[in-house]
Amino acid sequence: MEKGYLCLMLHAHLPFVRHPEEEYFLEENWLYEAITETYIPLINIFDKLIDENIPYRVTMSLTPPLISMLKDPLLQSRYIKHIDKLIELSEKEISRTKYEKHYQPLAQMYNARFKDSKDVFVNKYKKDIVTAFKKFQDAGKLEIITCCATHGFLPIVSLNPTAARSQIQIGVDQYKKVFGRPPKGFWLPECGFTHGIDDMLKEAGIEFFFLDSHGIANADPVARYSIYAPIYCPSGVAAFSRDTQSSKQVWSAKEGYPGDCDYREYYRDIGHELDFEYIKPYIHPEGIRVNTGMKYWRITGNTEYKECYRPEWANEKAASHAGNFMFNREKQIEHLAAHMDRKPIVIAPYDAELFGHWWFEGPQWLDFLIRKIHYDQKTIKLATPSDYLKKYPKNQVAMPAPSSWGYKGYNEFWLDDGNDWIYRHIRVAQNRMEELAEKFSDKIQLRSKKDLTKRALNQAARELLLVESSDWPFIMKTGTMVPYANKRINLHIGRFTRIYEDVLKDNIDEEWLKEIEYRDNIFSDIDCASYYLSIKSKTKKKKVVKMPPTRTKDLKKRNKTSSSKKGGC
Repeated sequence: MEKGYLCLMLHAHLPFVRHPEEEYFLEENWLYEAITETYIPLINIFDKLIDENIPYRVTMSLTPPLISMLKDPLLQSRYIKHIDKLIELSEKEISRTKYEKHYQPLAQMYNARFKDSKDVFVNKYKKDIVTAFKKFQDAGKLEIITCCATHGFLPIVSLNPTAARSQIQIGVDQYKKVFGRPPKGFWLPECGFTHGIDDMLKEAGIEFFFLDSHGIANADPVARYSIYAPIYCPSGVAAFSRDTQSSKQVWSAKEGYPGDCDYREYYRDIGHELDFEYIKPYIHPEGIRVNTGMKYWRITGNTEYKECYRPEWANEKAASHAGNFMFNREKQIEHLAAHMDRKPIVIAPYDAELFGHWWFEGPQWLDFLIRKIHYDQKTIKLATPSDYLKKYPKNQVAMPAPSSWGYKGYNEFWLDDGNDWIYRHIRVAQNRMEELAEKFSDKIQLRSKKDLTKRALNQAARELLLVESSDWPFIMKTGTMVPYANKRINLHIGRFTRIYEDVLKDNIDEEWLKEIEYRDNIFSDIDCASYYLSIKSKTKKKKVVKMPPTRTKDLKKRNKTSSSKKGGC
């Protein structure tokens, strides 16, 4: 009998990037790389585990922008062109390296991987790999949770409660449409939490969400089991907390497994290394060198010189590291179980794109870990948050602390002197969206979606959602692709402002509207009436819980007296 539980949580997210106006767009490669290097390798692992009757339970978020892109016919067709190019390049590489005994097997490996990716994408799942993850959920292997509509950072977005509600509700609505059931769980973008967000999640039917460790470690009152059991917010929604020990072992390139010298080097790619004329057909049409995904070198060490990658060595390390991770979790859970009156749960969340894209051997490591947990020990059992709440329906009531999993643990990463300029524009647009929803409330609730004014209002909602994405301030903070992030902010604010002015003047350019409906086509069935309903619900909203010190006594009393399912322990 197990002594505790391990929750592996994979957060799969990419910002919505779709540019039909150009034949080739550099940032669209983010999606194509993730499909080849992360999503299809994970699908292959999950499929094989099912074929071999190996049980597993993994939690995974698929964010609305990612689902929208994976289901978009234009991006699906462009991915096929992308993978065909890689297959062609890998075949040329097999020929070019025929006298290089270490490199040619790698070229053959990539050729086989690219061909398999195309086969899985085109033939097995008919260009819609979201159906693969749905299949795993329906089989009881995955628990898929949802996220905000465009990954809006809620501690800032929620300064306008209508905007925050719309981010949450649209994410929930898309999930229902895609997976045919309501979501139980919610991934807070960047794990960003502040008081009042749990009330909004409750309104949307959400049962649990995730926080960073200090969100529960600093809860009021103090969490009895620290981060190793959930707490119920006063709203009744459960909060689970990330375990820093298990997280750091995996995601840290310096202290964790991915930095091992035998693993593949991410930062050396033939797209940057080979002769320009040779590689030119496979990089950016304007001659900008980009990653191809074909990398022949291993990390080697802290040196400019990189030795040839040896897949067999890396495979052995992945198995060894999976065993080490399992051993550490066994000892951790044994220690916790000795001091708790219930079985602990260790929450280990990661960006899904770490597995395969940034850490090439990550999917192998995950495969080894799941198999080892099944065959080699009896201390740990894989579980999802829903599994745990079913086993332990009574938990302590406490209010989590405002928190995120960003630098310093709060809001600084998404609000500093490099990106704070965007929020004044977003706030104006949020207020204007409310103004439009109230001014045209009768029309937006009664008119057909084909009505020109309603179409414009729907597109205004899309543009606002897109500009609220946490990805743009994140990119600005990290200093990567900053011009693109600036472009997107200005683009969506500009389009929103024009719609706002045209609607008020009753002077909508239908041809222009049709063009941006096609370009920014996320949430094709969006209904701006939801904004009006959010405004109405704001007046009925529960009073935001403000902690210290007066509320603490009430919560302690509730912990002792509550006997409901969402009550005290």
